[in-house]
Amino acid sequence: MRKVITDDLDALLDVLPSHIREPLYHQPDYNELLEVVLDLGRFPEARFPHRELVLNSQEVNQSDIDYVVSRLGEFTGDNRAGIERTLHRISAIRNRNGRIIGLTCRVGRAVFGTVKMVQDLIEPGKNVLLLGRPGIGKTTILREVARVLADELKKRVIVIDTSNEIAGDGDIPHPAIGHARRMQVTHPSMQHAVMIEAVENHMPEVIIIDEIGTELEAQAARTIAERGVQLIGTAHGNTLENLIMNPTLSDLVGGVQTVILGDEEAKRRHTQKSVLERKAPPTFDVVVEILDYYKVAVHPDVTQAVDAILHQQPLLAEVRWLDETGEVHKKTNGRENSVLGRGEHARPYQVADKVLRFYLFGASRSRLEQVAKEKQKELIIATDLRQADILLTTRSHYCRKPQKIRDAEASGIPIYALKNNNLVQIRRCLDAIYPTNGESPYIHYLQYLLSQHHDLNSNASHRVDPETSSGKENESKVSPEPVSRSPERSEGEGSK
Repeated sequence: MRKVITDDLDALLDVLPSHIREPLYHQPDYNELLEVVLDLGRFPEARFPHRELVLNSQEVNQSDIDYVVSRLGEFTGDNRAGIERTLHRISAIRNRNGRIIGLTCRVGRAVFGTVKMVQDLIEPGKNVLLLGRPGIGKTTILREVARVLADELKKRVIVIDTSNEIAGDGDIPHPAIGHARRMQVTHPSMQHAVMIEAVENHMPEVIIIDEIGTELEAQAARTIAERGVQLIGTAHGNTLENLIMNPTLSDLVGGVQTVILGDEEAKRRHTQKSVLERKAPPTFDVVVEILDYYKVAVHPDVTQAVDAILHQQPLLAEVRWLDETGEVHKKTNGRENSVLGRGEHARPYQVADKVLRFYLFGASRSRLEQVAKEKQKELIIATDLRQADILLTTRSHYCRKPQKIRDAEASGIPIYALKNNNLVQIRRCLDAIYPTNGESPYIHYLQYLLSQHHDLNSNASHRVDPETSSGKENESKVSPEPVSRSPERSEGEGSK
């Protein structure tokens, strides 16, 4: 059975005012609490896995926030604080003057058993990168990886704990990381320097790092891997494709460069002469995409996986999951290989089959669905921007730069801006995203975004002004460019 240890939930609740704390004790799923949110002038809210609860009809005032802050340690440069010798994390929101006006009190838990899904990958000394959305359990797996490598395999393990989230607040590491050593970071911007310091000063066999997010940290990760030290880390991004499209972090999986093919080679490949190729060997040997709390997709050979994406080949991954008894099951290419018994029948994880998710902001849903039906294209209307592959909006909405547009740009989500919210423009947009030559739409879409990141001109980047273009021949060539990649030029602008 899975063993879940909650790090003294009462220690977190004790920092809350009584009128906010008391209602939680009466909840049937009290032990499943995820976080408590306090925002000035709003009702206090508790979040559980499948519901949200307003804790009090009285709005949060400044004295409530000050009450909590006075019972915490000092907030660091990333606006995070903790409770000593626990895994709980409190994050602050500040106003322009630096005063705290909002708090997110997140419950920290040590979960034993999840490492079984990836234990065979870390034991041989491979460099493993974990990907997944916030809150899916990346840090939880890192904790147990540290414990298993240090206690069971007797390796010298150092955890780079930038936000004190892996090993908890205070100077004494939480028991969840076993005998692994922990190095704290004075400021988030110094994380890369501490990574190198750990290797140079403390002779580790394994370095564990949470949230590799800058180019300097990516370079430090490559330096560590080249010195023969095993590296286990996490990075921003849900999937391997997200990482390839991220110019800052793509070096973790080898990076991407433009290659000019000869005429004969281009003809043999049935491609254009300018193509994208992997630039260097990947820093990480294995990429693990965390799909759910107890389900992952493993790319055991990152070199092969990246090449498959760049060469427009289907990408298959090994799906693993834990059942209710804690047994691990695997499935690859539609065949189930249960290592320890029975399990669910997971669908093969195949990028080529992915259906794109559109988040609409000012664009007509009925017209988009009408055009998709006409063209027999499958798509999903996303209700959450974080789950979207594309944000579809209009030029007028985009020019005003509302919060949704800024959020999409910050998250790297491609934004397509329609000059007019009509059927013609939507048809042209879908023609740009869904090719007519039989290629996988997702691979075509992914290659297009990669070409934009690396300044590669291709047929997919031609743009036509709807006002000067006429005729079906021109219309079929329209490929509007995501304006988040080139804000000064929205869809429909440019030249034939």
